[in-house]
Amino acid sequence: IQGALRQLASTNNVDLILTTGGTGFAARDVTPEATLGVVDRECPGLMQLVVQECSKQQPLASLSRGTAGILYTAGSSSSSPTLICNLPGNPKAVDEIL
Repeated sequence: IQGALRQLASTNNVDLILTTGGTGFAARDVTPEATLGVVDRECPGLMQLVVQECSKQQPLASLSRGTAGILYTAGSSSSSPTLICNLPGNPKAVDEIL
């Protein structure tokens, strides 16, 4: 996951990467940890807002472990970072977030 995030950010010159899935509590759910392993700065307030808003429709939204952060790719200026956000794997939940 970390390699894919770094590659997407550096080779495709993207401003935003949205991941889906891997934010639950199963042993295989490691997307937030992988994201934290590559971002340079966390954006905890962004995901707190997502949880707060989604909790209005889905009381279990607070169980999501999604995270968000900024990745500054090598060779790029700090004015063009990539924001990485982890979304749940449930399509309905993603629809509610976006």
